[in-house]
Amino acid sequence: MLMNYEFKTLRELYDRIRPALISKCSEFKKEGYSNIKEAEIWNCLTDKKWQKSNELTLSEMVNDIFELKIDEINSYLIRKVSKEMREPLFEE
Repeated sequence: MLMNYEFKTLRELYDRIRPALISKCSEFKKEGYSNIKEAEIWNCLTDKKWQKSNELTLSEMVNDIFELKIDEINSYLIRKVSKEMREPLFEE
């Protein structure tokens, strides 16, 4: 993933686009989806959209955040939970 800015870590990139993630969470909250977190939007886009992309710019990434639909994030989260919850969990 190449960008106009050089980021040494994904954490630096996350911090740079975090205002857009916060804004998208606020938008979802206004639509009645208050349980969606910034990290879930980030994970959804990094897993689904950005993983196979090369030379993304910050503006393209921010645009992807703002274009993300509630159906897309819900489908992603349902698949994630389904994969992780296939085995019984036992607390010891």
